Amino acid sequence: MGKGVAITGMGIISAIGEDVAENYRSLISGQIGISKISQIETVHKNEIMVGEVSLTNSELEERLGLPKNSWSRTSLLGVIAAKEAVAQAGISDINKERTGLISGTTVGGMDKSEQYFYEYFENNDAWHHINGLHAGDSTQKIARNLGLEESFATTISTACSSAANAIMLGARMIKSGQLDRVVVGGADCLSKFTINGFKTLMILSDTYNTPFDENRKGLNLGEAAAYLVLESDSLVEKEGKEVLGYVKGYGNANDAFHQTASSDYGDGAVLAMEKALKVAGLTPEAIDYVNAHGTATPNNDLSEGRAMLRIFEGKVPKFSSTKAFTGHTLATAGAVEAVYSVLALQNDTIYPNLNFKTPMKEFELVPETELRKEQLNVILSNSFGFGGNCTTLLFSKKA
Repeated sequence: MGKGVAITGMGIISAIGEDVAENYRSLISGQIGISKISQIETVHKNEIMVGEVSLTNSELEERLGLPKNSWSRTSLLGVIAAKEAVAQAGISDINKERTGLISGTTVGGMDKSEQYFYEYFENNDAWHHINGLHAGDSTQKIARNLGLEESFATTISTACSSAANAIMLGARMIKSGQLDRVVVGGADCLSKFTINGFKTLMILSDTYNTPFDENRKGLNLGEAAAYLVLESDSLVEKEGKEVLGYVKGYGNANDAFHQTASSDYGDGAVLAMEKALKVAGLTPEAIDYVNAHGTATPNNDLSEGRAMLRIFEGKVPKFSSTKAFTGHTLATAGAVEAVYSVLALQNDTIYPNLNFKTPMKEFELVPETELRKEQLNVILSNSFGFGGNCTTLLFSKKA
């Protein structure tokens, strides 16, 4: 039950880097990607801060050799990250083995749909873009661009736990023998719809987000895409693959508390962490570092902090949130932080929880505020979504 699933490739594009190497350099140098909005025309442009990918759509299309104004930004980001992951895994013939794609998204093609909504009857291109609104559109484009032919491909949209659930489902399908290899992760771009929705909830910050700080004001929205290649033991052995790390455990639960808020004492988070530990066959004491969901909203940090205190019986291991670097990348968060977790394992590095100053009054939890070098064997990563959908992943150096 506790044997892990091998990770052989990773790819990412985010506000702090256009590939895995750039993201890691930013994490260890304290280079953040939070700024004022520059690529979306919105009335909230000067009111909030976000984590934008620096490349324009035209630059992304040029990088992929696509016609101008052809795809949504979500699809563009997703293809770039997925192709990097497949390339690192050394896959030359993606259809040689039973290979699948599981991708998470919440925004889908919303950016193009809202751009062409009012031009539906006047512009011949409008239907093409509006038809790309649905969540599965980006998955289909990524699959085609990777060359996957008649393979298993599906989309998960469980809010901010989407990509984490994609990783969990991929690992389960390999363990059950349904697939030999699967590309898992997610992609989400920024859009007016997302900005307006979160603005309505009054949980956006007008400054840099401060996870787990008493004076936290809210989150910074972010955009990103991140994917991992998971492979079976037999395939790794047959092809002599280098293994970057393992998906050691996973758990999903729903606290059924509120549409957009976590339960006050983190009931769903506790269940998800308990399940992940059970799948891995580990005790809480085996966790060396927690990559927290840590959105810097009043509700999330209180709920997650209490959940960690419950699961670790007051002895919480070193923890931090990396969302002060990237912003909250919504559906992609679980995959972004999966990549960061594997990099942490490879380099025995704990990332700093930026901007933290004052402990919360409800408990005395203090995240790591400085870059730290420490031997790491198992990392726990949390991703909690609207609707109470809570997912925990465990990553390890050894199977």
